[in-house]
Formats: sequence, structure tokens, C-alpha cells
Amino acid sequence: MSKQSKRIRAILAISLSVTALSLPACRPTHAEEHGPEHTEHHNALVVTSPRVKDVLITQRYVCQIRSQRHIEVRSLQEGFLEAINLKEGQAVKAGDVMFRVVPTLFKARLDAEMAEAQLARLELNNTRKLAETNVVSQNEVALFEAKLAKAQAKADLAKAELDFTVVRAPFDGIIDRLSQQQGSLVKKEEILTTLSDNDVMWAKFNVPEVRFFEYMADTSKGNVKKSSRIELGDAKIELVLANGSKFGHDAGNIITLEGEFNKETGNIQFRADFPNPQGLLRHGQTGNVLIHRTLHAAVVIPQRATFETLDKRYAFVVGKDDVVHQREVVVAHEMDDIFVIKTGLDAHDRIVLEGVRQVHDGEKIHYETRTSDEALTNQKHHAE
Repeated sequence: MSKQSKRIRAILAISLSVTALSLPACRPTHAEEHGPEHTEHHNALVVTSPRVKDVLITQRYVCQIRSQRHIEVRSLQEGFLEAINLKEGQAVKAGDVMFRVVPTLFKARLDAEMAEAQLARLELNNTRKLAETNVVSQNEVALFEAKLAKAQAKADLAKAELDFTVVRAPFDGIIDRLSQQQGSLVKKEEILTTLSDNDVMWAKFNVPEVRFFEYMADTSKGNVKKSSRIELGDAKIELVLANGSKFGHDAGNIITLEGEFNKETGNIQFRADFPNPQGLLRHGQTGNVLIHRTLHAAVVIPQRATFETLDKRYAFVVGKDDVVHQREVVVAHEMDDIFVIKTGLDAHDRIVLEGVRQVHDGEKIHYETRTSDEALTNQKHHAE
């Protein structure tokens, strides 16, 4: 071999060596190293089943607190007010004198009418004696009887007007702000104050139409057609005050249907009645009504097992052939980090719990299985 040929071979050998060093090392594929079951996902999928159990749910409604009886106290006569021995916020009993208009004119009118009635009575008695001796006819007697009746009616009216100068409490209650003071000239029917019966307080709240039908379906006793009271089975109704504290007395499990549906909002007004023995609640306060209800045999899943598309919620359901299919679910109630399912799933279904965003409809998957109890444990502390 000539020297030139040896030189060419040496150059080719060096070139092949450099090319070999520049190429990546050949490694086995993911399928070759781990088998075909690991070709689809790098993160393990977890599948579980819905849990069927009793669930305590709480529904919260903003409410207005009202006295069971709250009235405007008005003057029944025109005149000057006498001394007022009341204070704002004072408790009164039924029949207590609250206000009094100076009665001078009304008393004088009563005295005059009483005198007219007495005169008519004397004239009637005298006419009856004359009729007994046939001096006058029975028609004269009837005439004076009518005259006495008219005079007595005027006297009774004057007495009623005098009584109207005194304003009495119609029931036990709490005096609110005084609108008039001693010496004020008040007109007939002018507001003097308001009176509240605070023994039982009404918490009024608006309920959406969907919830209305739920409550009607949950009614355990009574005929709502004949009575507006609805008993919600084993529910418990509480009141949260404006400062966030719970009121010390609950309303049991009864709510009262009050009005008709508001066609603009789709709501209907309910009320819950709370006993108020300490007088803590006052007319005009605000708060929140909490209705605690137990849903029996409810289908429950973690929220993270679902996803939303175009305002609808879905879950991936795993078939017997391990192929996943997207299924729409309807949520009845949302509680922290779980959903109570109304329709779409039952206890026999298998759903993708972790890795929802990694799968596609119609795809066959390989997964780990987790029990429903494990899936619902420590939901708040889970981060996918």
C-alpha cells in the first residue's frame, strides 16, 4: 500500500471517530424500559367511587329581624299633650297610659251632652205620667223617647271622644323613639311613637324558587294548602347576629311561608320565629338565618374530581374496559371541598380523582385505586 493510501485511510478513521463522538448515545425508549403500560402518562392516575352517606348541609340567608307586632301609636284627638311619663326603650303593659291630650274641651262637651240627655229623660218621664191619665197620647210618649235616645247617643259620642284623649298601650311592648313631647300641639292621627312586641321575633328572608321546592318536598307534617307553616323534618334553624355571634335560641325546624313569588327576582319570602326572652333582639336588626338539614343517602364526591366546560360540570367515568368517558353531573349542594351530586353519578360508578386534566374522553387508562373514604379524607389539605 502506498504512502498516499495510508494517509487517506488515517484521515477517514479520524473523521469517523469525531462523528461517533458528536452523535447522542442510543437509549431504550419509555416503552422498552417500562413496558407499554407506562406509555400514556408520566403521573399516576387515581380512581375512586362516589360515597353515599348522610350529610349535614347548612344554607345561609340574609334576614331582616322584625317584631311579631310593631305598630305606630297615633293621637286619636287633636290638642296639647299633657306630661309624658315615658322614656324611649321603656317597657309597658297592655292598658298602661302612654299619652294624654288636654281634655278640657272634650270634658265640657261631654258635660253638656249629658245634661241634654238628663233633660230629655225628665221630659219623657213627665210625658209618661200625663199619658197614664189620658192627658197626652202615646204618640207624644214615643216622640220624647226618640228625643232621649238621640240625646243619649250624643252623650255617648262625647264620652268616646273624651276617652280618645287618653292613648293606652294595646299590648305589652317596648316604647321606641318619642316623636312628640309635653306641650306639643298634635293633630288627629299624628304619630306619637311606635310600640314593639319583642317576645317573639320574626327573621324574614328570601328563598330562591329551587330551594322552595326542596323545602316543600321535605315537609314532614301539615298541609301547606291550609297552613303556611312548613316543618323541615330533622332540620335546625339558627340565627347569626350582625357581630358574627349565634343567637342563644333557635327556631326549631319550622319556617313560615309569607308571600308570593317576586317575578323579578324569582324569590319568595319566608320567616323563622325566634323566642326573645332576654330582649336582645330589636325590631330593625339584621342577621343571617342558618338552616341545618340532614340529607340522607346523599351521593358525595370531592370537588377536584370534576371540571367545568361551558358552565356545565363533568366527571370522567371509568368503564369496565378501563376507558374513560366524560359525563355531565348536576351538583345539588356545595360544601367546602366536596359536592353533593343530584344527578349523573351513583355509588357504583368509578371516577377519575387525580389526574383529571391528563386524560381525554375515550382514552384507555392505567390507574391506582383509592377507596371513597380515603378520597374524602383531609380534603382541605389536598393540593393536586
